[in-house]
Amino acid sequence: MNVTITRCKYEDLPLLQEISIETFNATFKDHNSPENMKAYLEKAFNSTQLETELSNISSEFFFVYFNQEVAGYLKVNTNEAQSEKMSNISLEIERIYIKNQYQKHGLGKSLLDKAIDIAVERNKDVIWLGVWEKNERAIAFYKKMGFIQTSEHSFYMGDEEQTDLIMTKTLN
Repeated sequence: MNVTITRCKYEDLPLLQEISIETFNATFKDHNSPENMKAYLEKAFNSTQLETELSNISSEFFFVYFNQEVAGYLKVNTNEAQSEKMSNISLEIERIYIKNQYQKHGLGKSLLDKAIDIAVERNKDVIWLGVWEKNERAIAFYKKMGFIQTSEHSFYMGDEEQTDLIMTKTLN
């Protein structure tokens, strides 16, 4: 197995958008109305939005490659880029998105390890993320990786309010 992780650049925007839409749609389309999915995808993953996120110095994106094929990506946030008000000793994992055909190859763990490495490099004591309360597979994965639920927040899928669990891991 050949796994490589590289930082996304501005010119990667079309590929980033493609992977974002593909992976989000594959994960959540069966649990949400087509109208809410369309509204969310158009808002969250339009070119302008992704360009803004890519240019934010407090956010970083990383592609993961499996045998030289782009399999997914990681997005981490610090400081004001975090989607919740957190301390300056926190790093948020906003997205770990893996294409369906590359799941079950340890790529999620590779990206999680990358996020932890970044947090340690930046002297962060806590790493956290939000995960949909009905995404049992992801919740089980994060628990296995040492995360615990510490709170929750609302997440809007179109006009539907959903609940994300906030899970945190304290680093040494």
